[in-house]
Amino acid sequence: MVIALFSPIVVPLVLAGISVPRQFVAVRRFAPIAASVVVLASGILLIAATAAGQVPITAGGIIRADALSAYMLTVVGAVGLVSTWGGQGAVPLGDRTKAGSYDSFLCVFLAAMSLAVLADNIGVMWASVEATTIATAFLVGHHRTKKSLEAAWKYVILGSVGVAIALLGIVLIYAASHSAGHPTLSWFSLSATTMPLDPALIKAGGALAILGFATKAGLAPMHSWLPDAHSQAPAPVSGLMSGVLLSVALYAILRIQAIADPVIGPDFLRVMLSIAALLSLAVAAAMLIRQRDYKRMLAYSSIEHMGVMALGAAIGAPAIPAVLLYVLAHGLIKATLFVVSGRILSAEGTPVIAEVRALLTRRPGLAVPWLVGMVALLGFPPFGIFFAVVNILLAGWAAGMGLAVSIALLLLLIIFAGLVRSTVTMTFGAAPSVAAASPDRSAHGPWLPLVLAFAVTAVIAFSGQPIGGILARAAAVLGGTP
Repeated sequence: MVIALFSPIVVPLVLAGISVPRQFVAVRRFAPIAASVVVLASGILLIAATAAGQVPITAGGIIRADALSAYMLTVVGAVGLVSTWGGQGAVPLGDRTKAGSYDSFLCVFLAAMSLAVLADNIGVMWASVEATTIATAFLVGHHRTKKSLEAAWKYVILGSVGVAIALLGIVLIYAASHSAGHPTLSWFSLSATTMPLDPALIKAGGALAILGFATKAGLAPMHSWLPDAHSQAPAPVSGLMSGVLLSVALYAILRIQAIADPVIGPDFLRVMLSIAALLSLAVAAAMLIRQRDYKRMLAYSSIEHMGVMALGAAIGAPAIPAVLLYVLAHGLIKATLFVVSGRILSAEGTPVIAEVRALLTRRPGLAVPWLVGMVALLGFPPFGIFFAVVNILLAGWAAGMGLAVSIALLLLLIIFAGLVRSTVTMTFGAAPSVAAASPDRSAHGPWLPLVLAFAVTAVIAFSGQPIGGILARAAAVLGGTP
């Protein structure tokens, strides 16, 4: 199984290097898809290995796969495949060398996220998350317009501040392990041993680390980079950032929480995460109720969903399986919607909601997947988001967090109204005569990955096995079970 540990890191990097020369046009075009397939296949192999009781380890223990990291690697590969395969045609071949190599940076991005979830060293995990900032900064500014470059710089500055705060927290956690006589940055050792960690250092370090990673997760009040970056990046990049980068940052938060809670108790970080969750929902509600740009609408929706996941993390063990289900369902749906939004932008020539009317009449090939995706994103059954949200809220009630759950429900209703309003505006109604005569330029890019993404999110919650077992084993890791 060592090859399954190295492949999702090494193969994308090799493909990134091969993609740089301009003469390798075919390789450059398909390299991100191939990298995503390798990551997905490696994740599935590691899930099978961990289900059989194996714990693959390599690189002197720095790279390690347990049930949680194998699951997250599979999510990275699945969302990456939807974004890169479904996003074929979103960036013209002649534009792929802007700001370096578009395809190379996508491959580096996938490799960095893979390393982040496989690293059994919170320092390496931190470095990998920082590497995603470097790779995606060039991707956000790919179009080289004033707005895209401004979004890229804003992302770099705020993202770097966040990871710098996280680094300080990791240093304090290391200091706590050093004072306990067993200096280590292995999250497994820190969370699974009974060494006497200093509660004061763990409390400060855990809070700073979670605050820093919350910046990358797009949680309020550290969210302000996200709407600009996601709205200005090419559609496949937006799908990857929203669908899986935010979840990788949440994964880092869960790992830090698993280290801190046994030492200082769950109440401190529960309060911290609950505040961030409710602030995120409030920000999303305020901005979505009258949103004018459909790509920014999807970006603020990401803040909403990360807020619900953070609330699940605050609730703790009873909600963790639902949070992990949420990670996969949201990732696939959001990647699909960003791909479709890119096609709508190409066809309509505008990101303004009020200027996109009667899609169902004029462009049914775009309107149908957009409607299906929005239905899934809004949390309707049978899609996985519905079951994840319901289970998180019920777990919150059972855990005595009724006030937080009630506030979250109210804000979710406001968000629901805003998203429904925008969706109805874009898809229904009579087509304006000018728009009705406009040519349909929407038929570009494959539809199969989008259909598969919808299918998976529609059936995943009904798959008691093997999905239920995978989620249970992944959640158990955070309780100290390898």
